[in-house]
Amino acid sequence: MNEKYIKLSDTEEVCDFVRAAGRCDFDIDISNQYAVIDAKSILGVMALGMGQPLAVTYGGKNRGFEHVLSKYTVV
Repeated sequence: MNEKYIKLSDTEEVCDFVRAAGRCDFDIDISNQYAVIDAKSILGVMALGMGQPLAVTYGGKNRGFEHVLSKYTVV
């Protein structure tokens, strides 16, 4: 399993991330300290809140997803 931390600042970034996740054929979860959500659900991701670090956990490889993920990764 891979885990990275991202920060999404606005709805455009959320849409970009969810679109990239939707193209993957493996499960991707995104979570804050209170809930774990399917990263392919735009409403779920928006409900977690923007502007805060979110953990992304996934088990597959997809070059397009990795590229989008790297745009929003925080340390």
